[in-house]
Amino acid sequence: MRRILYSLVMSAALTAGAHAWTVTIINSSGQLNPGAVATNVPAVVINNPLPQVTFLTAAGVPNPILVGDGTSFTNGTFSATYSIAPNPGPANQLTGFNFIIAGFVQGGAQIQWQKKVVRNSDNAILYLDSGVINGSGLGGSDGAFSLNITGVLSQPADDVTVYENFVLFVTGAAPGVDTASLLLVEQDWVPEPASLIALGAGLAGLMGLRRRVR
Repeated sequence: MRRILYSLVMSAALTAGAHAWTVTIINSSGQLNPGAVATNVPAVVINNPLPQVTFLTAAGVPNPILVGDGTSFTNGTFSATYSIAPNPGPANQLTGFNFIIAGFVQGGAQIQWQKKVVRNSDNAILYLDSGVINGSGLGGSDGAFSLNITGVLSQPADDVTVYENFVLFVTGAAPGVDTASLLLVEQDWVPEPASLIALGAGLAGLMGLRRRVR
């Protein structure tokens, strides 16, 4: 009975996570100024069981997304755009994501961010938010930071385009000290609760069956 139960549990889990998504990176690039130096940022994508997208901004080529810190750059940008779609066949709806921004600020430094999620079928904006991270020279705190933001879509969706924009700058009040660095930008998508409830109900039923057999 234990083997049968284990097989059924594994089958239910694999069924719930068997669907792979199509994640397409449309843009992942930055620009550092002065000089309008373009930099390409690599991205890591996981399609299954849920979309996960990580932009490795510290590994930009030819330059990381970094201004100040003794460089000649006093401001810069990073922009990313990607789409998510079913691959192919029925898919559970997505309801939100965990949004992680990691970086470093010091002195007169600032990083601004904005994130927008648009449903492709009708261009409805399902999520829009923004924020600012400041160094001590602009009223914030110096050092490394890692923000974990929970984003919730206004409506569940399975076919969206995501837009992310970052602006970095340093005041230059303390040359060689002021620093704004974007190290990592990641998003882990979350399914609709119904799919998790269905899996939980299935597991509960299996446990009940096991008790009755005993």
